[in-house]
Amino acid sequence: MAGGRPRTFDSDTALDRALEVFWRQGYEGTGISDLTRAMGINNAPSLYNAFGNKEQLFRKVLDRYAEGPARYIREAFDQPTARAAVESLLHGAADATTDPDHPRGCITVQGALACSPGAESVRDELVARRAAGEAALRERLQRARSDGELPAGTDPDGLASYFATIYQGIAVQAAGGTSRKQLHEIVDTAMTVWPQRADA
Repeated sequence: MAGGRPRTFDSDTALDRALEVFWRQGYEGTGISDLTRAMGINNAPSLYNAFGNKEQLFRKVLDRYAEGPARYIREAFDQPTARAAVESLLHGAADATTDPDHPRGCITVQGALACSPGAESVRDELVARRAAGEAALRERLQRARSDGELPAGTDPDGLASYFATIYQGIAVQAAGGTSRKQLHEIVDTAMTVWPQRADA
């Protein structure tokens, strides 16, 4: 005997479609009708039952983004050296933000650039996620200094802020149409500030 009413959609596929809509249109530019249509859900109550309200869905989408198009971030931190991690992160951003299979740019960077007072909680969530990324980068650079990979006089905080700014700038430039080749060249230029040990 069948138990309960079967769902008429696949949750993972629906989340991927919601991600594309939010990524392309922004949080505030996306309406519930946009989401139900893209996700293949019949109506708003069905969406709320499956994923919660719009803000709750957006948070699920951000997690989906981190595990999908932005998984290069986690992979970058698996690199054996801090320099390799930063290079992998920035070059990965240049590739991901210009991927022809997705909207250009980065959902976590662009999503917080224009939020009205009514969407402060969403903006705060995006800001917090970016801050967590910068904190992880700062910790990696602090460890690199302690391990002797970076000169003793290196400022990990300043270096982390610099590379985080480059990272976010890549997303903004990509959304504005800058080519992948140009973005990789920007990364190469940015890496020239990497502190060199005197005995290197």
